[in-house]
Amino acid sequence: MNQTTHTKADGYSPLTLAFLGDGVYDLLVREALVNRANRPAGELNRQKVAMVNCKAQAQFSELLMPMLSEKELAVYKRGRNAAPKCTPKNGSVADYHSATGLE
Repeated sequence: MNQTTHTKADGYSPLTLAFLGDGVYDLLVREALVNRANRPAGELNRQKVAMVNCKAQAQFSELLMPMLSEKELAVYKRGRNAAPKCTPKNGSVADYHSATGLE
């Protein structure tokens, strides 16, 4: 891609980045689960749901934070500090914000 068609992360809103990141995170978890063992789809989904939720993502973000570069940390904080229009169904508001930053 040339420079005129390539958009950097700074050009996207934090919630747009979270929307995309949510799909990426979900796909990475699915791939990891499938690579671990060939299981029925229902079992894989149960395991995926346990890992792809705001509480689990908030815990993972805490582990990941020390490894982030200054730029990555700034992007995480932009996501964490964004004001989503929805409220979490199965987690605290703090976990939801941390998960949004991770995404």
